[in-house]
Amino acid sequence: MTEAQATQPRVTDDHAFDEIERELGTLLRRARAMSADMGRQVHPDLDPEAYGLLTGIHDHSRARASDLAGHFRLGKATISRQLKVLADLGLIEREPDPADGRAHILVLTEEGRRRLESARSARRERWHGLLGTWPVADVRLLADMLARFNRLGATDYED
Repeated sequence: MTEAQATQPRVTDDHAFDEIERELGTLLRRARAMSADMGRQVHPDLDPEAYGLLTGIHDHSRARASDLAGHFRLGKATISRQLKVLADLGLIEREPDPADGRAHILVLTEEGRRRLESARSARRERWHGLLGTWPVADVRLLADMLARFNRLGATDYED
């Protein structure tokens, strides 16, 4: 950065930032509704937060509860409560951690895996329905921009 650039005030377009806030709010509300739908597809008694945790267990294969709590920024009580629901529904099980006999690893049961894959397949079809008219390059651009956005401050929230 040059000295001239450093001394110039930063120019912002507050309207653009207001639009981001509005659009992200809409996206988050719709994402919560979609997550609730997906959770019900996995099991009628599954809440949206537990669905997200179930996908996290799948995606982080063989994770500890503390790893998931850190990743999702959830407290121990919240994680414990949601894991109990997932276990009671027969979707996950705990296995001893071979690296630490005091800890447990969370894994999907075969039933959990089957139900999650069925819900993910339905979700994929829904995305195709929503974005099917877009050029593939635009879909990739959206995915790339969302990934870029999600990396902002990630080190503040990751383990």
